[in-house]
Amino acid sequence: MIRISTIFIAICMVLVAASLGLVLYAVAGISGTESAIVALTALTFLILYNAVSMRLRDRSDVGGQIADLSRGTADLARQVAEFGRRLAAIEGRIASSNSVNSDRIQSVVGEINELGGLVRQLASTVSAHEDLLAGAAPAPAPSAGPEPEAPIDLVAPFDERPTAPPPPPAAPPPPLAQPRPAPAVQSQTITPVQTASGRNQTQLLATLRNAIDENRIDIFLQPMVTLPQRKVRFYEAVTRLRDERDQLIAAEEFISIAEASGLIGRIDNMVMLRCVQVLRRLMVRNKDVGVFCNVAASTLGNSTTFAQCLDFLEANRALAPSLVLEFKQSTFRNLGPAETENLAALAQRGFRFSIDHVTDLRIEPRELADRGVRFIKVPATLLLDPRQASASDIHPSDLSDLLGRFGIDLIAERIEGERAVVDLLDYDVRFGQGFLFAPPRPLRPEGASATGGAAPNQAQDIQGSNGSAPPGQGTTSGATSAAPPAQRITGNAALARRI
Repeated sequence: MIRISTIFIAICMVLVAASLGLVLYAVAGISGTESAIVALTALTFLILYNAVSMRLRDRSDVGGQIADLSRGTADLARQVAEFGRRLAAIEGRIASSNSVNSDRIQSVVGEINELGGLVRQLASTVSAHEDLLAGAAPAPAPSAGPEPEAPIDLVAPFDERPTAPPPPPAAPPPPLAQPRPAPAVQSQTITPVQTASGRNQTQLLATLRNAIDENRIDIFLQPMVTLPQRKVRFYEAVTRLRDERDQLIAAEEFISIAEASGLIGRIDNMVMLRCVQVLRRLMVRNKDVGVFCNVAASTLGNSTTFAQCLDFLEANRALAPSLVLEFKQSTFRNLGPAETENLAALAQRGFRFSIDHVTDLRIEPRELADRGVRFIKVPATLLLDPRQASASDIHPSDLSDLLGRFGIDLIAERIEGERAVVDLLDYDVRFGQGFLFAPPRPLRPEGASATGGAAPNQAQDIQGSNGSAPPGQGTTSGATSAAPPAQRITGNAALARRI
């Protein structure tokens, strides 16, 4: 259908040509034939000019439409990735809700069995006393059974900065029983090699043991920001160790020694506990914040340590969308049957995973997404290295879009300059982390909780509903705080146990 503007232009050109012919005929005195020829010539030139201008305008319009179409396609791909991420989260919630009833039934059956055993013990003790009283014989001293261990306070308020020594407790009440000794760990032979802190490995191992026993394992928080807005979206919990002189030792120095000596499980339990406490404090102000918690490969493969972690995470399943468990790339590449099963158990409960310490870009996003990975942290220097284009199957500039199709976000870490940020924006990287934005900083007094007056060597027994601790302890600096009852002991069972 011919547009009205085109008809109007054609009429105007005819009028202009006719006017020119009439002017030549009336004013210049040219004959009618010559005036008509000049008018037709002018009309022809006007038609050619209009056709050429319309062709150029249509060509520019087509280029703009192509650009708009490409932008719309990119937006559609992002929306599809977001829908995929939400669908995966919904599937995880459905799977976790299916296992809630069976877990509750098992816990109730266990409580009933424990209560029945305690009632039988109580009945046998009463019967023995009645027999002794009936026979008028002096009652012999009853054999003392194993007394219950003192409850562990895991949620006492954090009243000091991580870099300061803990204040001395004020007159603690007498313990119910002597705490059981920590299980012996078969440590490997460590050669006295000098470390960056000026200690050899033997001295550092002794410092590490003392720090765990005296609760001197602190966490620092380093933010992860959105690009280019630089809005804080996540925090990574960075582990620090304080020695007897309150000097900080970085995790890079003692992690390998902790893994070799078998202490990494206790450290992971303590760090996981504090990450949950910090996350609860942060979510009071911002529901969209998240915390990345590093987990060692040996913790994932150790059945005893992982069972304790799983019980604690099960009690805090409500925080699963905001608590991200982080593993090394080498850990995912060397998963055994036990590690794969434990990882699937965490994913079934709705927890998401992250991969760090990435050394190359040979990544299978579909396999990682099926295992529950939702974040991959790659050093900025590795992404911007031009040699990676030939060493990997995909160009680094296309890695973010590829991961986004499977619901995985790419995080560029170790960013130290503004030039790197500009280059990463061309790669469509959505999150960044590094000293350019903020270094790891200690927790504020109101921003975290510690184990308080609890025995540090018992911090590995993480048990409690929603991060709660058993009643009986909770005094820090002379103040007593009430704690909710433990998860595994109901009111009736606790009453029978006390009797």
